[in-house]
Amino acid sequence: MSLERRSIGIVEDDPIMGESLVQRLTLEGAKVTWWKDGASAVAGMGQERRHAVICDIRLPDLNGEDVFKATSGSSAPPFLFITGHADIDQAVRLMRSGAGDYVTKPFEMEDFLDRLSGIVSEAPTAEGSLGVSTAMREVEALLRRVAKVGSTVLIGGETGTGKDVAARFLHSAASLKPASFMAVNCAAIPADLLESELFGHERGAFSGATRRHMGYAERASGGTLFLDEIADLRLDLQAKLLRLIEDRFFSRVGGEKPLKFDGRLVAATNADLGARVKEGRFREDLFYRINVVSVRMPSLRDRADDIPWLLDRAFTEFSASLPEAPRGLSALAEEAALAHDWPGNVRELRNRVERAAALALGPWIMPADLFPEKGETSEAGRDIPSLEQARQDTERRHILRALAASNGETGAAARLLDVGRTTLWEKMKKLGIPTP
Repeated sequence: MSLERRSIGIVEDDPIMGESLVQRLTLEGAKVTWWKDGASAVAGMGQERRHAVICDIRLPDLNGEDVFKATSGSSAPPFLFITGHADIDQAVRLMRSGAGDYVTKPFEMEDFLDRLSGIVSEAPTAEGSLGVSTAMREVEALLRRVAKVGSTVLIGGETGTGKDVAARFLHSAASLKPASFMAVNCAAIPADLLESELFGHERGAFSGATRRHMGYAERASGGTLFLDEIADLRLDLQAKLLRLIEDRFFSRVGGEKPLKFDGRLVAATNADLGARVKEGRFREDLFYRINVVSVRMPSLRDRADDIPWLLDRAFTEFSASLPEAPRGLSALAEEAALAHDWPGNVRELRNRVERAAALALGPWIMPADLFPEKGETSEAGRDIPSLEQARQDTERRHILRALAASNGETGAAARLLDVGRTTLWEKMKKLGIPTP
């Protein structure tokens, strides 16, 4: 089995052995975590599921058997123990207790990799869809976990960070039908119409109700009801929403028959709901009901690694519909984008790229196309980096693009860049790019 994109833990106090294993497994495309003592390993394995753990039997604090027993729950990863000849009996005893395999020192690396591949679990590894930065990969991993349990989710974050995109990703990760995702912007629908749009109405319920209308809650059956800007929901509708969450029933306007709600509720806001509760503008009981799982979308200025990736995706999307689109974004445009503070976050980035793609005067999008309000004077006054720094910055962005295009697979990224995997790994280490 390939180790590509597998999450592997190493428990090894020997710095030479540990560094050697980290380098080789990283070259094989694995995501590696190295703990240098048993206590750190036990704590770390409680936070994230690994596909396998490589563990030395002799450690400075605990021994390998202690680590194995401390983590041998129902979802424990398989262990590959590293042992000397004096500890073979203990290794065999661990095998009988459920460990995966063991190797004795010294060992051939190829034999070691074969044994490791033989025990690696088949747990799926998530593909990057929301971003390439560490922050967005953590958000994506959380959403994938939540997708399996159906809990109510509250997505927070500044305006334009992509809360609606996260909600749709959660819906997709749960393998639900796209048509069963119902999005309601609580701030965009007039207050006197919102109840009817949300819960539906019966014929004759009010003037102009000439037929029965199915609301978003009813149409989200078996799917997701996404309430954006939930902080703007009227207090009387908050009470009805609370009933929907607690009792899983609602009624159409003008109707008496209770209807079952069998979808997932996802809410989003850029407001401080805790403060609104204190002000009496948001129900405290509803706040706790929707805040079962909280997901915070980071601002774009806090995840600069995503900027080139988002620029490329936005340009590809918008240029596809243009009769004569530019070739792409220039390196200068990317540098200007990385220096920008992005107060409007991803929404601002997409709007700027859409405008630049449509109105660029040359074959390449330049800084003035992205930021026409800054003019040429701002470009002239900017600090000019050294040629070496500019080369490294360009190389780093290009590697990040390749990693995003290959869903984080180092081997595939190396093929896209037409370099060897060892060369790519060395460049990533030099440029400070974390292994996917």
